[in-house]
Amino acid sequence: METTMAAPAAVIRHLQYASLSNGTRLHYASAGERGKPLMLFVHGFPEFWYEWEAQLAEFGRTHFAVAPDLRGFNLSSKPGDVASYRPRHIVEDLVQFIGALGYDQAIVVAHDWGGAICWNLAIQFPQLVRQLVIINSPHPYLFARALATDPEQQAASAYMNWLRKSGSERALAANDFALLDRMLADADGKPAAWYTPETRERYHAAWSQPGAEGEEGVHPLAGGVNFYRASPMRPPGDGEAGPDLSQLDPARFVIRVPTLVIWGERDRALPKSLLDGLEDFVTDLRLERIPDGTHWVVHEQPEHVNLLIRSALPAG
Repeated sequence: METTMAAPAAVIRHLQYASLSNGTRLHYASAGERGKPLMLFVHGFPEFWYEWEAQLAEFGRTHFAVAPDLRGFNLSSKPGDVASYRPRHIVEDLVQFIGALGYDQAIVVAHDWGGAICWNLAIQFPQLVRQLVIINSPHPYLFARALATDPEQQAASAYMNWLRKSGSERALAANDFALLDRMLADADGKPAAWYTPETRERYHAAWSQPGAEGEEGVHPLAGGVNFYRASPMRPPGDGEAGPDLSQLDPARFVIRVPTLVIWGERDRALPKSLLDGLEDFVTDLRLERIPDGTHWVVHEQPEHVNLLIRSALPAG
């Protein structure tokens, strides 16, 4: 009887760096052969490239799979000023990073803050995005609308205003990163099965990485929380208003590239109600709901997530 053997998992290489023309130095991990179609995996907060370990091992068999540390995270540049973390600068990093790898287009897979950046990447630079895959990251207009008008979403996102406060990075690091460990818990607030002692050690090491030369004095976690400080996306609070919808033209937020959205429906901060109306903003949309998945569904169900991603890949 003839049997078919799956190709072995791809070898993951990290400690690679790309120096961009805007001065940013991005660390990245990769798997697969350069020259094959590029798959770009973009992490969220408070993670780093390692979020995508299972995806690099899988998709490196058929693609050049690359996962950078975003500006401000782990081994990438950590500028000290908040303005350096405005979304347009992070989008620019990714545009330049794709070019630095020798490509003019990528299949883009993104989660959480990575998704927020990559929604904008697809809006502003659709020619760079061959396929977009978003995991538990709301479309920017729908999220702005919910933050401005939905009391339940405002309550669920109150943590954003706390992270914007001075000193939040020190509070996150206190007691051996106790708050961050708790953030990665499952939907019931219990330690997640995927967050093993080995994984915890890797995350603690990433959260402890100092800035490079010239970035002395920048707290290792400041870059991550600066994403929140620099963003206009926040619920009302602390004397500040939420997003001003009158300043947003919905027509400017339409996604015109093929898009798969994967959503763990037990996400405590980003409920499935954020999917309502998504079809009005994505011209070629496929939505896959995972009822028992949380915000951390990439870790909880890597094989399922991989199957969904692979089913959406363009031919060739």
